[in-house]
Amino acid sequence: MTEKLESSPGGPTPVRKRTRALYAALAILIALADQTTKFLVERGIPEHALIPVIPGLLNLTHSKNPGVAFGMFSDSPAPWKTALLVVVSAALLAVVVYTVWRARELHWASGVGVALIAGGAISNLADRVRAGLVVDFVDAYFRSYHWYTFNLADSAIVVGACFLVVHLLISD
Repeated sequence: MTEKLESSPGGPTPVRKRTRALYAALAILIALADQTTKFLVERGIPEHALIPVIPGLLNLTHSKNPGVAFGMFSDSPAPWKTALLVVVSAALLAVVVYTVWRARELHWASGVGVALIAGGAISNLADRVRAGLVVDFVDAYFRSYHWYTFNLADSAIVVGACFLVVHLLISD
């Protein structure tokens, strides 16, 4: 189901405004939920402590990631690293928002996907601006293999990207 989002001479149609508002609300909800979970983790779990949730699969922990996804650049001592990450993240977020805002047609799956990505990006960007790093707390593992620790924002970004990929694969 693709919703036509064509502009009328006076600006966006009421349907387009309402649809954009729903996507914006979803992005804000994701950012607020992520910030809330990170706040609770910072207040309630000592750094590097492990709290088993599903033994053998899932722990809660409290770690700080000064790098980017999968801990890349975490060990870089470059003084400009945080500023560069903030500028690049903000620029990419602006491009995504502008592209969606200007789209004439937007399938619901694409809109939801972009909203999830934007919400996660906004929250992680807020962390970088505020503290120069991102708080991670989900430790997923199987036996001795641990995935990189992540947070709700990272999950939203991955799920949003999956929405976009699935839409691309099934669309005309």
